[in-house]
Amino acid sequence: MIVTLLGVRGSIPTPLKNAEYSEKLRQVLTRAVAQGLTAPQIDSFMNDLPLDLRYVIGGETTACTVQLDQMPLPILIDCGTAIRSFGDELMQGACGRGQGEIHIFLTHTHWDHIQGLPFFKPAYIPGNKLHFYSPLPDLQDRLIYQQTDRFFPMPFMATASEKHFHHLTGPTTFPDGTQVDFHALKHPGGCFAYKFTRSGHSFIFATDAEFTGTDLEHPEDFRAFFSQADLVVMDAQYTLDESFAKFDWGHTSYTMAVNCAAQWKVKNLVLTHHEPAYSDAKIVENFLNAIEHRDLMKIEYPKVHMAREGLAFRIGSNEP
Repeated sequence: MIVTLLGVRGSIPTPLKNAEYSEKLRQVLTRAVAQGLTAPQIDSFMNDLPLDLRYVIGGETTACTVQLDQMPLPILIDCGTAIRSFGDELMQGACGRGQGEIHIFLTHTHWDHIQGLPFFKPAYIPGNKLHFYSPLPDLQDRLIYQQTDRFFPMPFMATASEKHFHHLTGPTTFPDGTQVDFHALKHPGGCFAYKFTRSGHSFIFATDAEFTGTDLEHPEDFRAFFSQADLVVMDAQYTLDESFAKFDWGHTSYTMAVNCAAQWKVKNLVLTHHEPAYSDAKIVENFLNAIEHRDLMKIEYPKVHMAREGLAFRIGSNEP
């Protein structure tokens, strides 16, 4: 099972602005001059840069893929803006020939989790099959509503692909034996976490959730679902102070995400759904503070990772 993060920004797409790009470039050039960089040293120099200079965290809204052993195409979780370019990639293969079959799990239908769907090219190709999964009984109506002529020129059901809606009332199982289960999360309007389990290994996608100290006081509500997961991608939009100021907004602080993962004995925690107002430098600062918080607890796990576009994990491995 391979998990790949396509979009990691919360709430609204956040393209890198010129000012932030220029500041990144200035810092990189300053370091290069100070080190007397020569051409043969470029690769090692780039690998040694701080995370916020080495990478662009990414401004696309939420989407993630899960590649199973016996499926030709990855399963898609959520349809944020990141699925536009992912759809372009799929068009180079079976989806471009109208022979693609795509399985899509939706956590909820807030804009940042569905706004890429109107721009997902495989949906427009005759012969492609799109399977939508959700505990929401009215998911089809919600997706149709997003593309009425008041908001978009092409009606959702008028796109040429076949569409099948699967109302989840319990676990579902794929041909390789992977079981997918879900758990309700605290978020305005509701949201669901998804858990993929196979051969004793598990991956959980739990974005748009507000975990607080109360959840730690009553761990039985979540322990059975999250316990000892190999990988949990979790909402960590805020600092702890911001989470107090934005109580009931439906998102979690990185501090509480670490606390929850530690209590559930999670092996790998990925902090995601980054605040749109944060620069890459601020996101990296929060990530490093999360690691420091884990270290102060004097525990080895969870290993903490920072979500960025394109980051991939093979379940069963401790390294991305």
